[in-house]
Amino acid sequence: MLRVGVLVSGGGTNLQAIIDAVASGKITNAKLEVVISNKKDAYALERAKNNNIEAVCVSPKDYETRDEFNKALMDTIDGYNLDLIVLAGFLVVLPAELTRKYARKIINIHPSLIPSFCGDGFYGLKVHEEALKRGVKVTGATVHFVDEGTDTGPIIFQKAVEVEEGDTPEILQKRVMEQAEWIILPKAINDIANGIIK
Repeated sequence: MLRVGVLVSGGGTNLQAIIDAVASGKITNAKLEVVISNKKDAYALERAKNNNIEAVCVSPKDYETRDEFNKALMDTIDGYNLDLIVLAGFLVVLPAELTRKYARKIINIHPSLIPSFCGDGFYGLKVHEEALKRGVKVTGATVHFVDEGTDTGPIIFQKAVEVEEGDTPEILQKRVMEQAEWIILPKAINDIANGIIK
């Protein structure tokens, strides 16, 4: 049984997709051990509690220095003996020590078809704003392993989503979540849990 921890910063819609996939049997051989947020008011923590998953906040605001926060985050993660860490809208740059320690055990969902619209500064609505500004016709989402770079780790899955006439960044963001993110993130977890992806 794969022990999974999900790291989040906001509402947790991707977390909900994972919870639903476990409940429906689309993800097998995996257990959600903990949801960790860097924000005390993240609705994702409520989603976790509502589904009897341990919910923990490790906020940088509670620590004097970034190093102290990084150590607390690592200690928290280490305490759950996780086999897989899922970044589901976690807007924190992971310390290099963590990515090295959990090499090939951390995955991220990114709201574009990497290598387009990725790297420093490209997250959330900013990705969709830039895609629309540049007039792209097809966008999508990518699940990838996390390494020490930003959105540079090996790609696991990508799914394309059409850009439609009249799209706003918000409309496009919702479509990318519904048609890509909520499909390929649970699939990646299931395939890792069942040894399809090594």
